[in-house]
Amino acid sequence: MPTYHRDDRDASLYRAWPALSVFALFTRPFVSFRSVFFSACGAPRTASRMLPRATFVIAAAAAVTAISGCATRPPASSLDRPVTHALPQSAATPLAAALAAPEAAHPDESGFRVLPNGTEALQMRIALARAATQTLDMQYYIANEDTTGKLLLAAALYAADHGVRVRMLVDDLNFKDLDDVMAALNTHPNIEIRVFNPFGGAQSSLYQRTSNIFTQIGSFTRRMHNKAMIADNQLAIVGGRNLGDEYFSASPTLQFRDIDVLAAGPVTAHISASFDEYWNDSSAYPLRALNKQKFDPKQLDETRDALRKHWHDNADPYNAKPLNATPLAAQIEKDELGLTWAHAEFNADSPAKVREPVDDYQSPVIARIRDLVDHARHEVLITSPYFVPHDAGVKVLSDVAARGVKVKVLTNSLAATDAVAVQAGYSPYREPLLRAGVQLYEFKPVQQESVRTGMFGSRSRASLHAKTLVFDRNTLVIGSMNLDPRSAHLNTELGLVIYSAPLAAQVAELFDRVTGPQSSYHVTLADPSTYFFRGSASHSDLEWTDEEDGHLVTYSVDPNAGLYRNVLTGLFLLLPVDEQL
Repeated sequence: MPTYHRDDRDASLYRAWPALSVFALFTRPFVSFRSVFFSACGAPRTASRMLPRATFVIAAAAAVTAISGCATRPPASSLDRPVTHALPQSAATPLAAALAAPEAAHPDESGFRVLPNGTEALQMRIALARAATQTLDMQYYIANEDTTGKLLLAAALYAADHGVRVRMLVDDLNFKDLDDVMAALNTHPNIEIRVFNPFGGAQSSLYQRTSNIFTQIGSFTRRMHNKAMIADNQLAIVGGRNLGDEYFSASPTLQFRDIDVLAAGPVTAHISASFDEYWNDSSAYPLRALNKQKFDPKQLDETRDALRKHWHDNADPYNAKPLNATPLAAQIEKDELGLTWAHAEFNADSPAKVREPVDDYQSPVIARIRDLVDHARHEVLITSPYFVPHDAGVKVLSDVAARGVKVKVLTNSLAATDAVAVQAGYSPYREPLLRAGVQLYEFKPVQQESVRTGMFGSRSRASLHAKTLVFDRNTLVIGSMNLDPRSAHLNTELGLVIYSAPLAAQVAELFDRVTGPQSSYHVTLADPSTYFFRGSASHSDLEWTDEEDGHLVTYSVDPNAGLYRNVLTGLFLLLPVDEQL
């Protein structure tokens, strides 16, 4: 959508103030300053919540002044990392046989099913692992070894034990979460795990990992943000979800509202080709070359027993069993999987975006979105949890709105976001967007739901994480990208464009529901006649409309965010961190 432009002044400030750049980055999803600091320390992630904030500020300052060098690693080309590729789509598998008839009935089209529910998204991933008979590929930015993470790893191990080749590629920013379970699974003859763009092994010293964070900031801030899971090169899941409890309605503290899509048929080959490009890239390091832990066959057996027990104890409570306990191939043959067939295209960044960055790089994902925005005729519905349009993006959306196209944007509120720095980057653009006729909605942190969305329902804090766009209610875009400078310039992303009125209408209906007063604040320009009463200390000339106990309530500052978040937002507005958001 927007064309983002770099500012050389910002770049020089980043070089002068690396600590501020890193601090801003750490406020991004699951990359708080404390969690990354503890990852560098080799301490458990949960421990990061127990140390006072001031301790981290002092520790960061000490780390910046103490570090004078950086750890090195051998080039990937010197390691034992064989080049492998996806299974040919022509290979004989139960999934290929089941899809043959519907593919013949829908030439040049692929089948899709939207996965808007966390529980269903977990079930479908496990069903995918159970459906694979030859290959299972997984590519994720975050892969946690929590309750649902272990359920998915148990499903992957089940596939490997039945002869399936399992390839798992994870980004290194959350590498500390690759703990004993994944390291043990990596010793399985049918499982290989690689780490993308590593900045230090899981068992590296405090000095090594911390020094890499601060002295290799250019590499450290560029991450593989892609999310995909592929079975036998026939079925794939792509979208916004990482692997973790908060994405699958299973966390007691945080619920990410997210959307994936199941894809079947020809488009899967393009998703697999992108996975192969990353898997075989020189930035993808074998886990065994980074992890100093040693495992013997006995420990793999112990891990298998532990995962089987975990499955026995948690599969039913977390609604993790495959859909209807019926193999996906059988559901496809009986036309029970609910696939909608349509033309589609797949776009993805090259791993060179991280490995060999250039200032004039144009992301094919963002460029395609921009083209679709420019050609919209009636309506554009944007869902982006981290939305930083910059002046260029404001102009694009303003021009579209000036043509009479209805433009609506749904993003997180300050109270709901898990990245306050990003909210600070977004806040200056609200007023010009509204003045241009763009409608803004901000997701609320507490959802009122009559139906439980998972084991913990709506009792946990809600945060928006879905990344979708709907054009004229006949074209749907869904993927891993946010509409911000980080997705445009720093992280690698992927996205599906699906030309289907039924699927676009389904996501548009979700958008309409979520932007209602029970789920989101409607942000509007304040009535000028009230400026005197709002006072010169007013946060902005905006109003937020909320529904409380059946009554509409209007706020003149970011509602329910609290003093701390508002102050922190003000702090980030003073820092030169836009390109890291």
